[in-house]
Amino acid sequence: MVWTGFNFQWMAAWQEGREPAPPDLKALDFLAKHGFNFARFAFDYRFWTKDFDYLHPLEPAFRHIDGYVEACTSRRIHCSLNMHRVPGYCINRPDIEKHNLWVDHEAQDGLVFQWETFARRYRGTLPTELSFDLINEPPDVGQYGMTREVHEALIRRVVAAIRAIDPSRMIVIDGLEGGNVAIPELADLDIVHSTRGYQPMPVSHLGASWYNGWKGHSAEYPGGDWWGKSWNRETLHEFYAPWREVAALGRAVHVGEFGCYNRTDNDVALRWLGDLFSLWREYGWGWGMWNFGGPFGIIGHGREGARIEEIDGYEVDRDLFELMKP
Repeated sequence: MVWTGFNFQWMAAWQEGREPAPPDLKALDFLAKHGFNFARFAFDYRFWTKDFDYLHPLEPAFRHIDGYVEACTSRRIHCSLNMHRVPGYCINRPDIEKHNLWVDHEAQDGLVFQWETFARRYRGTLPTELSFDLINEPPDVGQYGMTREVHEALIRRVVAAIRAIDPSRMIVIDGLEGGNVAIPELADLDIVHSTRGYQPMPVSHLGASWYNGWKGHSAEYPGGDWWGKSWNRETLHEFYAPWREVAALGRAVHVGEFGCYNRTDNDVALRWLGDLFSLWREYGWGWGMWNFGGPFGIIGHGREGARIEEIDGYEVDRDLFELMKP
């Protein structure tokens, strides 16, 4: 099955005393009605832990997750549980962690234990209904002490721990360097490999306040300048060559995140996204847009020049919607 859908952040932004958001049933109804069958939920583990105690999770947060899973499965939407912030690491602000996932046994043991907890809780849920996305966007090789060898050993350990409890659970791993670099050394495992759809970054992240890499580069497409290249459909095809090689080894590949921030010119965004969708359909890959509603989504992104129409109670970017409909 090819998964196509969206990312949701109902439990992604932890603050002391903040409750996770309830499932947005209207949004899930929209997905189901229009043929989308995938929802990826970004989680911050601090919702169910206290003071970096990884081994004694708090039950109330898991009841919220139960609600997300049930809301998806009842609508025949595949539910992907993604650990966006794990013990000892997050692509955003890893410095606030007590431990370092890539060097500290406490964090690694905590990660394994928490995925074992999920495995026990959802052991009866069909693999076609639920997957575990283990670590969101691992860092660049050399960052925080992460090496390919360290990453491989940790992933193999987590996969083995989950499969010892729930042998058929579908498991997803994100590529290295923020999801962009393929991991063929793990292609022997029966897991899904998750890439990203953000290149070239000056197009996808133009004007983003949290990312300065776009500065000094042209946000044109086709054209522009990024990594010393002028980007077009063929350049994108070349970028995904390592991922196509993983697919040739018999592993499913999925685009776990993609999207275009709302500062990019609308015609540029549509040309770029149109080529991405064309390639992914050619490869037989599914995808999950970051996100449903917001500056990267199809609902209320606020991009000037977009053709907005009301669809099922939402102000939808009609041209983008037509590009991405299953």
